[in-house]
Amino acid sequence: MTDSYPRSDAQPPADYLEAAVQRLLTENGEVAEQGITVTRRDNTLVLCGEVESAQRRDEILRLVVANFPDVPVTVDIGLVRSHTPTEAEELR
Repeated sequence: MTDSYPRSDAQPPADYLEAAVQRLLTENGEVAEQGITVTRRDNTLVLCGEVESAQRRDEILRLVVANFPDVPVTVDIGLVRSHTPTEAEELR
C-alpha cells in the first residue's frame, strides 16, 4: 500500500530530517518502531517497512505528520501476514 499525503505549505526537508524521523519512531514510547526505513525522494519523506496492523501504520503516520507538518509524506508500509500456529513447536 502506497499513499501520498501532499502538503501545500511544504518546505524542502533539512539535511537531518531522515535521522530525526527515525529517532522519533524509535524513541517514542507509544510507537518504539525500529523496522521502518526513512528515506527522502525529492522533497518527500518516504516511510517503508512492515507492521502488524493498519492501526500501527496509522499511528506511525500520525506521529510523523504531527511532528513534521510541513513535510510531504509517502507511506509504503505493508502489513505482516502472520497466522496462529496450528501445532506445537518441538524444541531439541
